[in-house]
Amino acid sequence: MLKVQPGIILIDKPAGPTSFRIVQLMKRIVQIKKIGHAGTLDPFASGLLVVCVGRAATRNISELMDGEKEYLATLKLGVETDSQDLTGVVIRQQTISGLTGGKIDNCLQTFIGQYLQTPPQFSALKHKGKPLYHYARKGIVIEKEPRLVFIRELERIDWQNDLLRIRVVCGKGTYIRTLAADIGAQLGVGAHLTELRRMRSGKFSVEEALSGEKLMQERTEALPLVLQNLRPIEDMIKEHCNSE
Repeated sequence: MLKVQPGIILIDKPAGPTSFRIVQLMKRIVQIKKIGHAGTLDPFASGLLVVCVGRAATRNISELMDGEKEYLATLKLGVETDSQDLTGVVIRQQTISGLTGGKIDNCLQTFIGQYLQTPPQFSALKHKGKPLYHYARKGIVIEKEPRLVFIRELERIDWQNDLLRIRVVCGKGTYIRTLAADIGAQLGVGAHLTELRRMRSGKFSVEEALSGEKLMQERTEALPLVLQNLRPIEDMIKEHCNSE
C-alpha cells in the first residue's frame, strides 16, 4: 500500500451519509486512523466537507472551522418540527396566506448582522458531558443561553408557494435550521429546514471538491482519486488564513 502523506481534501458530501461515514470511508481508503473533518454536515445536508488526513492535519481542525460559511437552504413555510428540520416530528402547522415577496425580503434583512440565536435542542452542544440531542431524544428539554451569531448576507433566491430558498453567508457557530425556524417565527407562519447545501468554508469552495458520490462508488480507483485531490497542509492553511 502506497503511503499517504498528511494533507487536506475537500469532499462534496451527498445528502444521505453522515459526515462520520465519510471520515470512516476515508480511513479505509488511505489506511490512516487519524482523520477528522472541519465542520459537521447533517445527514440530509450536502456540500463542502473539509477532511483532514493525518495527525499533522487534524491539529488544524479548530483553525479551519473558524472561517466564514456560505449555504443554500430551502425552508418549508407553515410547518414547524421539533428538530427544526425535515427529520423531526411536526409540532405545528399554520396557513401561509398573506405573504408577499416584499414581506419576506424585509424579514430576511432583520437577521443581517449580529443576532441572538438559541441553540437547537437537537445539536451536538454538550450538557454535563453529553450532547443536547441525547436529552432531546428522551424528551428532556435543556435550555441553552442564546448566543450572538453573525449573518453577513441573507437573500431570497426563490419562493414558490410554501417553499422558500435562501442564500446565507454567516460566521462560525450559526445553526441554519435555527435560522430557518426564526425566519418562520418572524413571518408569523413557522418554518423548518428541508434542504441544506454548504457552498463555501473560508476560501474553500465546493466547486473544487471531490464528488463524495463518486468516491463512495469507486473501489479500485478510490485511492488514486484521493491522492489526486489531497493537498498539502501548509498550502491549505495559508489559503484559509488569507480568507480571514
